[in-house]
Amino acid sequence: MNYIIFGGTGFIGTHLAKLIKAQHRDAVIYNLDIVRQGDPLPTVKDYKPALCDGEQHPAVFVECDVRNEIKVPFTPTSDDVIFNFAAVHRTPGHPDHDYFETNMRGAENVCAFAEKHGIKKMVFTSSIAPYGAAEDLKVESTLPTPNTPYGISKLVAENIHKTWQARSADRSLLVVRPGVVFGRGENGNFTRLYWGMRGRKFAYPGRKDTIKACIYVKELVCFMMWYLEQQKTGVETYNCTFEPAYTIEYICETIKKVTNLNRTTLLIPSWILMPAAFLAKCLGSPMGICPARVKKLMISTNISGKKLANCGYPFKYTFEQAIDDWFADNNGNGLQ
Repeated sequence: MNYIIFGGTGFIGTHLAKLIKAQHRDAVIYNLDIVRQGDPLPTVKDYKPALCDGEQHPAVFVECDVRNEIKVPFTPTSDDVIFNFAAVHRTPGHPDHDYFETNMRGAENVCAFAEKHGIKKMVFTSSIAPYGAAEDLKVESTLPTPNTPYGISKLVAENIHKTWQARSADRSLLVVRPGVVFGRGENGNFTRLYWGMRGRKFAYPGRKDTIKACIYVKELVCFMMWYLEQQKTGVETYNCTFEPAYTIEYICETIKKVTNLNRTTLLIPSWILMPAAFLAKCLGSPMGICPARVKKLMISTNISGKKLANCGYPFKYTFEQAIDDWFADNNGNGLQ
């Protein structure tokens, strides 16, 4: 069998490939992506790789654009496993059309590829964006009300994958909706948060009790592999977050504790913050600061992880242990 990772050059795909090779030494892993392993992502400023110093990506690279019909230089088998991580996901940051073209058409083409080769197992990484932005607690059965092109495209992509699974009762589909995924090479929210605090450039945006559901990348990929080992058929959807979800204050204090960061974090009221964000945008958005991103920071991502916590999967890390492990991956020199 082969492990086929669409979007395997990215953050989650790289960590998954490393885990597969650690668990199955002789595994054949293919990374189907438009970006070659080791190359910086063109959409990410100051890109940092998920690989540690001296590490090599364990997958065989196959250039692939999921927006087109998928053709591969190897022979897939019905025993293969597909992981579909290919997506345009940073929001804001792309024209609306890009989210729909890659996330929806890509889902159609990946499912057509699985259909063509009789592949029965697939993992699809969705998002919590289909729930929409609201303070209410969301469980897997909550009615999705996406309010961004990204969230809409991901919800449609979920249904495309579910349609593929429904065509045969012996097919298995795992849909994961992760909170903020953090760890080495994320190049995202937690990295900006750490360096903002370290450089004394971060303050709580509007409130300290904003809930930010999150998951460590190594925990996320461990869960995926554990689920596949259960040999289940049908469709399962999981919110992938620590339970209960943490407040931004708890996240900040834990990061400071683990990384020995002696900083006082102030609170900036929203009536000051939003005008400042507009000014920052006019100055070129230093550290990615812009009104849309700041507004996003002030809204809770209140996602329930109870289904994951109660499914029998043995968590590997507490939140503090996850930050400590990430810090160790960077040789104690920060979080990136």
